[in-house]
Amino acid sequence: MEKNSIVKIISVYLRVAIATAYLWEVADRLGFLGAHGQPHVGWGDWAHFIDYASQVMHFLPSSFIPVLAVFASLGEGLFGLMLLFGLFTRIAALGSGVLSLCFAIAMAISFGIDSPLGYSVFTLSAASFLLAMQPQYAFSIDALLNKNKVQNDLSTL
Repeated sequence: MEKNSIVKIISVYLRVAIATAYLWEVADRLGFLGAHGQPHVGWGDWAHFIDYASQVMHFLPSSFIPVLAVFASLGEGLFGLMLLFGLFTRIAALGSGVLSLCFAIAMAISFGIDSPLGYSVFTLSAASFLLAMQPQYAFSIDALLNKNKVQNDLSTL
């Protein structure tokens, strides 16, 4: 298999894996995966997610927590969709890297370093930054837009 094909496969794998993780967590906190306490459900609703966010960000003023929880959820949902479809992939991957790094640091402050390491949050951040550095994004809207731009540029010659 040639290097270009491997890079394409890795790029798609990173996009789908990161996007799936984000979209799964957003679905969980919105109750789409079931009620709190059911198997494979972490939060089950917004209230239980806010309780968890309060634990993670206990070092911040309590009035900040609901706002930051909304921003984090919007970021995860938006980055998840952008990565899944490959739209503004580099920007979404950088945003994902920063968001997950902030989460990992907050987890480490609140629960100790074993928590973000055990849940692979630093790995998610590193994978996001790795994705941002990929030279191309196969099977993406970005690739389609870039192809159309090149064709339009060539037609004007």
